[in-house]
Amino acid sequence: MNRVRKQIGCSDFIQSEIITKEITVAVLDTGIGSHPDFDNRIIGFADFVNGRLGSYDDSGHGTHVAGCIGGSGRASDGMYKGIAPACRLCVGKVLDYNGEGSIESMYKGLLWVLQNRIRYRIRVLNISVGIGQDGTKERMDELIGLLDDIWAQGIVVVCAAGNNGPEEGTISPLGSSSRVITVGCHEGGYFGAREDLCENYSGRGGLKLLYRKPDVVAPGTDIVSCDVKCRKTNRGEYRNAYRKKSGTSMATPIVSGAAALYLQKYPYMNNNQVKRKLIYSARDMGDSWNKQGWGMIDVEKMCGSC
Repeated sequence: MNRVRKQIGCSDFIQSEIITKEITVAVLDTGIGSHPDFDNRIIGFADFVNGRLGSYDDSGHGTHVAGCIGGSGRASDGMYKGIAPACRLCVGKVLDYNGEGSIESMYKGLLWVLQNRIRYRIRVLNISVGIGQDGTKERMDELIGLLDDIWAQGIVVVCAAGNNGPEEGTISPLGSSSRVITVGCHEGGYFGAREDLCENYSGRGGLKLLYRKPDVVAPGTDIVSCDVKCRKTNRGEYRNAYRKKSGTSMATPIVSGAAALYLQKYPYMNNNQVKRKLIYSARDMGDSWNKQGWGMIDVEKMCGSC
């Protein structure tokens, strides 16, 4: 995360210019584990897979995603802190230990976010997951409609473009709504011509669409963030505190974190204003629209002024 923050212009100075800490990011994923980087900022949890009460993560995916958004970097002296390290987290488990989920579990998770948006003061929703085709088209349309309802209630919805690229029209169904912010991967040349870069398989929009998808891009290759296996030794040291993961699942929380950071500085902005600021401040990477959208997010330019 240290090099990612540099790539997107997210400096310590910008992170310190926080006016309010009362910004909550909801995360629908595999759950969230115990990790020192989350401090006491996990304020809500619900399990729509196994029905358990206490927060947990039997996969590790959700913990990694949450760390990208709001990890404090406590276990690394700030090296691997997330984009919005002071935000609060509200987590719904909609995927199992294999990272697989259903339309039904996602629907319940989205409904939970919608019903609890005021209670937890949710301003941003991160969805770094795809959903299997285990339901009818009508049920999938209901799911996308619920996403639009959440947006209409003032929540910034950020969805992954998916990892089924590079063919045209491979955006994840959850990212197909014109309202939500859909995030693809781009490394900006950082790794040179490596063949396994996330940007090479990041979901692409349809060239004939009337709107750009993805909306923006962020780094998604070899992202270092919180490991659910983190343990504290008898000597007070942290072991297995972080690990690398790649995919649009990692690029998405970077954008969610940027949205949360912006709202922490300008809490009176609404979600439509956040989206406009995000896309209009993005850096053109010189790639096709259906790969990069408006470009790489630029936190310094985004948060520099309202």
